[in-house]
Amino acid sequence: MITKHPRGLPYIIGNEAAERFSYYGMRAILVVFMTTYLVDSSGASRGMTEEDATFWYHIFGMMNYVVPLVGAIIADAVWGKYRTIITLSLVYCLGHLALAIDETRLGLGIGLTLIALGSGGIKPCVSAHLGDQYNSGNAVHRSEGFSLFYIAINLGAFVSTLMTPLLLEWYGPNVAFGVPGMLMAVATFIFWKGRRLYVVQPPTPWREYLRELSDTEHRLATVRVLLLFVALSVFWALFDQTGSSWVFQAERMNREIHLPFVGGFEVLPSQVQALNPILILMLAPVCTWLIYPWLTRRGVLSTRGKIVTGMVAAAIAFCIVGYAQGLINLGAIPSLWWQVTAMFILTSAEVIVSITALELAYTCAPTTRRSLMAAFYLLSVALGNGLTAIVVGPLRDSVGAPSTSGYFYFFAALSLVAMVPTWWILGRITPKS
Repeated sequence: MITKHPRGLPYIIGNEAAERFSYYGMRAILVVFMTTYLVDSSGASRGMTEEDATFWYHIFGMMNYVVPLVGAIIADAVWGKYRTIITLSLVYCLGHLALAIDETRLGLGIGLTLIALGSGGIKPCVSAHLGDQYNSGNAVHRSEGFSLFYIAINLGAFVSTLMTPLLLEWYGPNVAFGVPGMLMAVATFIFWKGRRLYVVQPPTPWREYLRELSDTEHRLATVRVLLLFVALSVFWALFDQTGSSWVFQAERMNREIHLPFVGGFEVLPSQVQALNPILILMLAPVCTWLIYPWLTRRGVLSTRGKIVTGMVAAAIAFCIVGYAQGLINLGAIPSLWWQVTAMFILTSAEVIVSITALELAYTCAPTTRRSLMAAFYLLSVALGNGLTAIVVGPLRDSVGAPSTSGYFYFFAALSLVAMVPTWWILGRITPKS
């Protein structure tokens, strides 16, 4: 299968797997670190409340997906994608180092800022760089390439979300943050090793870049896609709570799991997130190479249908965790299987929405602005995290805290409402060949 793809693809995929290990490993333990392990300059415990940790977790998530706008412009019009990825990867490594050596709020602030700059800056460039490797001779396999890329993301995420909570429990935050930092250094090295095999698109001169921005047809296509990603931000407002409100809910559930041939074991609250990438590793290949081709041959598959179906599924998942939260509020201790069921449905939605939207961002973009269009896709994740931060911050009294069932039902309803403009906008977008 790899023979259908560019020679540099394994290095891009290897880089992505290691980089996502570093990011999701750090993120998996972030709210637990902020509430339990944070100290002041004297070493005394200064943990945050759950609400504050949730707020700052989503502010950090938002910054990770706002910075790509800057990274995209630098990649498209100043440095080019390759140089941007290498340079900002080094900044990324410094952020992990700050988290690993300083457990105070100062270290937390410096570390997360540098990680947001590094991770956010390279995000739109890597996926666009992957798309650049394909030409007219193998463009038919680009969708498979993006699926392999997405599988690599979730392979790294799965291993790290299982491992780093254990590292935090056994060895403390220095090791738990240090290991993801080492993997980021490995990711940078892997990407550098493939440098002679890549198709490297040079940056577009500023004058030409700005002239294309003023082109009416290009501007209209860009605005439509941007509006689509604004509507999709609601989906990410739901999805990214698997690392915040779902973790705190899991702390109050019966986390004993019994499996055939394995026996019983207890899952840590922050390990529930590991279900998402392992499910994606199973679902993404099945969808890409079995379900989607089968539906395409019968003429019943469309970009519009896939994305809207994903938003409905996300609403169903949040109704399930909302019901489980209601049981908790009544004094019961529900089984973690409620979250497992919801995670399966939400992950199915992510496979449908994320891979489809990622490829749409590339295929709708003019050649000179593919990183920028990828940044717009990532901006939808930023807006989603910002929306969650607003709900748990200024709107907390109106919507309810994450410890109430109404909070989860609110987001489920929001996903169904956002489905309407998403459907309308998708009907007016035409991907390029």
